[in-house]
Amino acid sequence: MATEKKTTEKYIEAIGRRKTSTARVRITESSKATFLVNDRDAKEYFQTEDQRRLVQDPIVKGKPGSKWSVEVHVSGGGIHSQAEAVRHGLSRALTESEPELRGKLKTLGFLKRDPRAKERRKFGLKKARKAPQWSKR
Repeated sequence: MATEKKTTEKYIEAIGRRKTSTARVRITESSKATFLVNDRDAKEYFQTEDQRRLVQDPIVKGKPGSKWSVEVHVSGGGIHSQAEAVRHGLSRALTESEPELRGKLKTLGFLKRDPRAKERRKFGLKKARKAPQWSKR
């Protein structure tokens, strides 16, 4: 039984979505704050400061004193959409662990799923709504 690995770490998992991006977020309370996205550091994965801020917002604005170890698997969509999906998933996970944060995160709009996505192209049109140019003769 020496080969059996015991995982006593309790984690909370939540899913965040935006457009076609999906983020599976796992948070664990720890002494050192770490943030991994697709097995890479968040600063390496999200290269602009705006995207890094988006991802850190739920922790910074929710409960600044606590330290979390965050592990995220994100797929689909563009990099900005992925950042917002991570924010959504992280907010959901934090409210699951600490229900009193829900009101604060809800007023900030972090718990709202942004359902906007590209509209499908319809038959006979050039794009979703753009019709071919009409000519009288």
